[in-house]
Amino acid sequence: MLKIVVIVLALLFTALQYHLWFGEGSWPRAQAVREKLELQISENEKLQQSNATMEAEVLDLKTGLDAIEERARVDLGLVRQGDVYFQIIQPEKLMQAPAPQQPTDAVSPAASKPQENKP
Repeated sequence: MLKIVVIVLALLFTALQYHLWFGEGSWPRAQAVREKLELQISENEKLQQSNATMEAEVLDLKTGLDAIEERARVDLGLVRQGDVYFQIIQPEKLMQAPAPQQPTDAVSPAASKPQENKP
């Protein structure tokens, strides 16, 4: 009788161990889910920071003209009236670029300006 109880307990213990290591809620699967959760949490934090930055930028664009002016200057290369524009050419780019050709029928800058009528 004792032998049967020991065998039944051993089988029960083996069945419980199977579920612990290979079943649906097994320890390795739970560990994999924890790792995925930690990865997703860190990705969510990065995205929340990015969203906060974009939200602040949108608010600044809606309320202030300074941000719009900065965007126009940096992204579009616009220059305000009265500003002095400097273009810096890198030496290696200067050697690679073809020489600009002068048109034969060039108009002088003074001729291209509209004449002001003085009374």
